[in-house]
Amino acid sequence: MMIVNTKTTPEGLILIVTDSDIINQKFEEGKKQLDLTNKFYQGEEKSKEEVKKLINDAHILHLTGKEAVALGKELNLVENIITIKDIPHAEVLL
Repeated sequence: MMIVNTKTTPEGLILIVTDSDIINQKFEEGKKQLDLTNKFYQGEEKSKEEVKKLINDAHILHLTGKEAVALGKELNLVENIITIKDIPHAEVLL
């Protein structure tokens, strides 16, 4: 399962998808940091199929965690991935 949050901007919907097993944790590596305790990452638990449907309405994807990034790759949306403490993260402009 994944935790999903949305933010509406004038440019469109930002879909924030984070693996449920890493939510509320902080990862640091050198100057890079993923702070998944931030309200930005908090949301509702969704299945892979539910997330796929939500992606259709998104303008920007913010994917964090192995399951979330794998879904982006499965849909051929992810090109660049950064990794912080073995946690993959990708942002995609659709």
